[in-house]
Amino acid sequence: MSLKIRDASSCAYDLVSLGECMVRLSPPGTGRIEFANLLEVWVGGGEYNVAYALSRLGLRTGWIGGLVDNPVGKIILNHARSAGVDVSHVVNMKYDGVGREARIGLNFTEVGSGPRASVTLYDRGHSATSKITPGSVDFKSIFAKQGARWLHTGGIFTCLSPSTRLVAAEALKAAHDAGTIVSYDLNFRSKLWSSKEAIETTKPLVQYIDCLIGNEEDFQKVLGYEVEGAGEDLKELPIENYKNMVRRVAKDYPNLKVIGTTLREVLSASENNWSAILYWSEMDTFYQGPTFDRLIIEDRVGGGDGFASGFAYAFLTGSDPQTAVNIGTAHGAMLQTTRGDTSQITLSELKHVAGGGGARIVR
Repeated sequence: MSLKIRDASSCAYDLVSLGECMVRLSPPGTGRIEFANLLEVWVGGGEYNVAYALSRLGLRTGWIGGLVDNPVGKIILNHARSAGVDVSHVVNMKYDGVGREARIGLNFTEVGSGPRASVTLYDRGHSATSKITPGSVDFKSIFAKQGARWLHTGGIFTCLSPSTRLVAAEALKAAHDAGTIVSYDLNFRSKLWSSKEAIETTKPLVQYIDCLIGNEEDFQKVLGYEVEGAGEDLKELPIENYKNMVRRVAKDYPNLKVIGTTLREVLSASENNWSAILYWSEMDTFYQGPTFDRLIIEDRVGGGDGFASGFAYAFLTGSDPQTAVNIGTAHGAMLQTTRGDTSQITLSELKHVAGGGGARIVR
């Protein structure tokens, strides 16, 4: 069993991601923003993280987003290029010296500890990526002429502005028409749009999507599907009821081939139980990844992107669904053991852990 993915020899890219990349500022360790006299600089964004991770794992990737021509924009360019991510299709905008027209989005993130949760504060209004308009990127050339085997984008990009909603539809249709596999992470962000807006915007896009990613809140807030037996606080997830909901989604959208989600039980900000499941519609079968009980969290940001990039890597390299969910689950877990949003994991480390390998010291 495998997805019908375009042959690598006919495409310039294994995967292209579309979305915003921001500069993240964090106090060292588990410090508080309010009392910080030093902030670490990191780079990341939901869709960008996937392209970056896959480039580190040896695939040919590109990232499409908006940047301004100032030193903060160069931080992102340097970060992408350091891993070999192609940035030739980035929409570059002139910096006006103030950021009235366009700027690089920032986020301030505290890493939680024990009972104190991690916190992210956005400062991303008027960002360059939110200013991208239809026609700014020649998606037909990228997908049909140059060739891309996989497109990854999601709700964080789509919700940024009215224009990015149109650009998302433009990109998804162009990729679908070219035979490119499309993955979409629902990624609901209540600070950026309402559930009503998310549902109205996202439902028409699902027809172009092959692989859908989301947790129980995402399916509820972005597509309008409820999980029976799940409370409003979503602290407990009846897994069989969740699977029934996924099957309803697959029935309503028969074009969906894969539906994946991470399973996170938050014991504290420092320890989580972590796993993931993947639904393979062709066989009406669920596959579960390895369970990481009491996973020690260094930085939880980007775990879901680690899952998405891990299973995309597996499918792009010809693996079956069980291997895909194993690699995705392991990658998501390992990504949370390091600081920052983007993956610092090597392919050999990933294969070792996904294959059941232990954490004995490597000498």
